[in-house]
Formats: sequence, C-alpha cells, structure tokens
Amino acid sequence: MAQIKQKNQQEENTPGTFLGVDFGKSKIGLAIADEETKIAFSFDTLKNDGEFWKNIKEICKCEGVRMIIVGTPSYDINRDGAEAAGKFAEKMEKETGIGVELEDEMFTTKMAQAGLRERGSKNVSAIDDSAAARIILQSWLDRLG
Repeated sequence: MAQIKQKNQQEENTPGTFLGVDFGKSKIGLAIADEETKIAFSFDTLKNDGEFWKNIKEICKCEGVRMIIVGTPSYDINRDGAEAAGKFAEKMEKETGIGVELEDEMFTTKMAQAGLRERGSKNVSAIDDSAAARIILQSWLDRLG
C-alpha cells in the first residue's frame, strides 16, 4: 500500500502536459504544452467523427495529458456555439477522466488564419484549427502566470 501511495505522489510531481482544444462540428484542433515550459504548440486536427473519442483518449494517454482546455465562445451572438462547446467539454471530461477547463476563444480562428497567412502558409483552412487551439491554450497558460 505504501508503494502505491509513493508511486501516486511521484506521478503527481512528474510534469505532464496540457491539451488545448478548438471544438468544431466537423474538425477539432488540438494543441499541446509542456507543464514546465508553458509554451503551446499546434499538435493535430482530428475529424469530429465516430473515431474521435478513441483517438483523443490515445493522445491523452501517450502525451501524459493532465488538463484539457476547451475553447468556448463567450459572446452573446453565439449562444448555440457556447452551449455546444460546453456539452462537448462535459463529454470530454467524462470520456477521458481528465479535468477540463473552458477558455474564451473569441476571434482565435481569425487570429490563427492571419498568423498562418503572414508566415506564408498554404491551405490555411486545413491547419487553422490546431493553430486556433494553440492560441486558446497559450491564453489559458498566460493567465496562470
């Protein structure tokens, strides 16, 4: 019993990662940040299909995810989007067993697209979801201090 308790304490002290999520009806952008450096990086874009939950669980396990940050619109115009993101966040926590926090995603896709175009990226719409997830996650990390 003491070995299990000691192992759990070691796991709690082991740095993990944070996963940022830009939820969309067809695509879900992902970003990841190391708990030590607190710098977010674009990670992947997954289809929002029947394989999503299996894939996200595998990513969380492989990457040692300790907290998931889901972007949600906070402005009144997009109440439906905020409700959908909230339900998605609840299901994310239930499916993965990992804590989920919400972060304002206002204009993150537009900021991501502008940044990608500025860097000369081609086919911006194919990669803007993970770039938006990076902005969401970095915003959350910056608030942590």
